Amino acid sequence: MRALAAYPTLLRVGFAGAVAYRAEMLVWMLTMTMPFVSLALWSAVSATGPVGRFDQKTFVAYFVSTIIVRQLSGSWVVWEMIQDIKSGTLGSRLLKPIHPLIVYSADNLAAIPLRMVFSAPLAAIAIVSGGATLPSQPHVAAAFLVSLFGAWVITFFVMVVIGSLSFFIESSISVFDIWLAFFMLFSGYLVPLELFPSWMRDLAYALPFRYTLGFPVEIFIGMSSDADIVRGLTIQAAYCVGSATLGLTMWRAGVRRFGAFGG
Repeated sequence: MRALAAYPTLLRVGFAGAVAYRAEMLVWMLTMTMPFVSLALWSAVSATGPVGRFDQKTFVAYFVSTIIVRQLSGSWVVWEMIQDIKSGTLGSRLLKPIHPLIVYSADNLAAIPLRMVFSAPLAAIAIVSGGATLPSQPHVAAAFLVSLFGAWVITFFVMVVIGSLSFFIESSISVFDIWLAFFMLFSGYLVPLELFPSWMRDLAYALPFRYTLGFPVEIFIGMSSDADIVRGLTIQAAYCVGSATLGLTMWRAGVRRFGAFGG
């Protein structure tokens, strides 16, 4: 209840921090332009005809949407956690009455309005291109918002898991690099998953990476049926619960180790 009451204040503080460092955030956002490279490649491939369900307009909508969803569902808590653990700053966070993970989450969520401002022109491009339209049916729009939040939850707690490894090993950032490599391949960030060979597509649909990016994108650009949406939300919810459980377990084990060594 204390955390719930304090959360609006935490969001305001986090938003103020995001505004104060808006230039840094803009630079960080500009580094996430790899989908534009993929867009150029696939647009050239589809110049003579569609690739599956994707023509040039659909490719524009898809890859622009991946950038938008990535911006709105991303989490950088792994960097904060590693820095706090290695520097010992986490000790002061643990003395405060609000759980550190709640503070981390507020800092992440508070930056979303600013990211939306930066992402709005990209959303306009996706819609004007003709390859995507805003979800017109209320249940599809609601499903997109739920999937977007689910993508953030999975990403946040996976980052908590990787960040918590810093309690035990020196090079936890290397684990993040491995996660990022698999994310690039299996999330739909570089290639639409339905263009994969069937066996590889089935694997991608079973792994968590799709539910942090590709699944919300497919809903947004209108490429998911109602049955696909229900199935995807069910799997995504399972990954939300699983990642949260693992993240909290790793955190508790790490904090006990941190306290045992006098952190």
